[in-house]
Amino acid sequence: MKNQDHMHTNRLLDEKSPYLLQHAHNPVDWYPWSDEAFKKAKSLNRPVFLSIGYSTCHWCHVMERESFADEQVGQFLNQHFVAIKVDREERPDVDQIYMSACQALTGRGGWPLTVLLTPDKEPFFAGTYLPKRSRQGMMGLMELLEVVVERWEDDPGKLRQAARRITEALQEQRESPPAGTDVPQDAMHAVYTWLQSQYDPVYGGFGPAPKFPMPHHLLFLIRYSAVSDTTHALDMAEHTLKSMQRGGIYDHLGFGFSRYSTDEKWLVPHFEKMLYDNALLALSYAECFQCTGDSFYAGIVREIFTYILRDMTGDEGGFFSAEDADSEGIEGKFYVWKPEQVFHILGEDMGGKFCQWYDITPEGNFEKGYSILNRIHAHRPAEDEVHDRQGGQEGLAMARRRLWEVREEREHPYKDDKVLTFWNGLMIASMARAGHILGDDSYVHAAQRAMEFLWNHLRDEDGRWHVRYRQEERGPTAFLDDYAAVIWGLLELFSATHDPEYLRRAVLTQKEQDRLFLDADGGGYFFAGHDAQALFTRSKELYDGATPSGNSLAGLNLMRLFHLTGDAQWHDGYEGLLAAFAPKLNTFAAGSSFFVMSLALRYGENRQVVIVPGADWPQTMHGLAPVWQRYAPLTSVIIAHPEHREELTCLAPFTGSMEAVEGRTTFYVCQDFACQAPITRVDDFMAVMSQSTRDKD
Repeated sequence: MKNQDHMHTNRLLDEKSPYLLQHAHNPVDWYPWSDEAFKKAKSLNRPVFLSIGYSTCHWCHVMERESFADEQVGQFLNQHFVAIKVDREERPDVDQIYMSACQALTGRGGWPLTVLLTPDKEPFFAGTYLPKRSRQGMMGLMELLEVVVERWEDDPGKLRQAARRITEALQEQRESPPAGTDVPQDAMHAVYTWLQSQYDPVYGGFGPAPKFPMPHHLLFLIRYSAVSDTTHALDMAEHTLKSMQRGGIYDHLGFGFSRYSTDEKWLVPHFEKMLYDNALLALSYAECFQCTGDSFYAGIVREIFTYILRDMTGDEGGFFSAEDADSEGIEGKFYVWKPEQVFHILGEDMGGKFCQWYDITPEGNFEKGYSILNRIHAHRPAEDEVHDRQGGQEGLAMARRRLWEVREEREHPYKDDKVLTFWNGLMIASMARAGHILGDDSYVHAAQRAMEFLWNHLRDEDGRWHVRYRQEERGPTAFLDDYAAVIWGLLELFSATHDPEYLRRAVLTQKEQDRLFLDADGGGYFFAGHDAQALFTRSKELYDGATPSGNSLAGLNLMRLFHLTGDAQWHDGYEGLLAAFAPKLNTFAAGSSFFVMSLALRYGENRQVVIVPGADWPQTMHGLAPVWQRYAPLTSVIIAHPEHREELTCLAPFTGSMEAVEGRTTFYVCQDFACQAPITRVDDFMAVMSQSTRDKD
């Protein structure tokens, strides 16, 4: 399998995953996750060496350079193990199972994930990054492998027994608790109280360093402030959003957020940029703008989308996955500056102002005297940059542009250009919702284009969704998170465009999700479908980690579908979901803050609005701008356009009898299953809408 350009070539060369391809020329005889690999391990009676990571993972690159590209390591692995390499973004089911093993055995997790298995896929060792040789108290990979080989040869039964015990413990841990009978109505307050206890009043965010943006916490706080009139919830969200944007975690030249901050100030990021972070953060800033009216937040939404549409969008509209932290083998090199570089580009006068404004100093705030642009210690709030054009602000805006142009000439970090269904669903939902909030159709159109790409390329001829698309190939079959995120994106597109085709697709996909993932006995959704490759245990997760869990997304989707269609099956589905996870919510609701948002749609004073356009619709439509600008998380709006009435009536039968009274645009407002008389005057409709139950102006 060798070729003239590389000393080694292995099976990973035939894969589409950028992460697997990064290891295609290792001396390690890698297999992708496959039956073939485990059959070989059984036939040779060898343990399996499993390595899991992703293409923009810094320490994955380090371990690859130190160990997997090393001839000695490759020879030893090939002689004594069957080595399997997995991209966690393509096989989140495999990653989820073995990450649980790592957390159970070590109390921590992360990537690269290193696991040793029996040929029956049962783990007996799990860890994360390992140097080639032991150093600074860290076990070395070679020492570990040598000890395992010795024990496997001397007494393999002992290792198999240990693996069996670990497997049984994980299976027991993942068994669903009995469905709860007590519905946790106070879960929203419990989440708020916990976040309040973790809140950093100085720099924002929650908990100590390293600090992650956790946008689902921010979205929860914004919603909680609206449905409970708790102003401190909004204060915490605002402070965190402003602090993050001032920090080095935000790219002040090219825009977009990095993965997390290594310090409590949001200064020094782990420089990789992930699609999902930027999707959920853009939505957080958009909802904060809608809730407060502060245009600073709208400006950040536009900047994030500028980055996504400029750098992270394919020719056909799909969104790419991530950008690496490293360039030229050095983390952050692409992003950092020294004063003399700035002076050379901008001149002494503007260069001095720029360095003062963005904290670029001779001593630096990063490694080797380099500085990360930030506004943490700004003498004025960062939001003033959006409004104030005095005192050189115009010059600073042009200076940012000039430095960005020069930075573009540097060697860029690696870009993972695969299109992931899950993460694209999140970005589509964000762009559709934010575009509607900002009144910017360009973002809605970008979301529509991306959805069409997914619909045409990520579904097979049987309608089964797939995880990834790259180089005209899709695979493997999709998981719960993929389906739930696509449904969310479709629902936001329906709310932004009022085209019932998106609602039809959402209903269709929800039915497929139920067929493939629903636990008919215990309630809730399994992560992998009933048609998926069997692993030693089957997970069903509610916990919201870096992204909302599939069950959390499903909760919001089911309640949205119920309010939009009036179909009780979706309400019943939500009740089953709620009952299945009530024990977990009663134990630690803050671990599922995205799911808890759906409780407002279950217990809150919800409102459904159907607008039937009449002959006066063009004039009426412009007068409704204040309605769209309101932050109204408990209000569902349907515009029943004449050309869509038949399709809409099939999806939402309760709209079928609603007509334009005397040919005039007519508003039907229902609240808590009671409908008011039809309204034909815009002023009367606005007056009714201003009598909001808990919706916030």
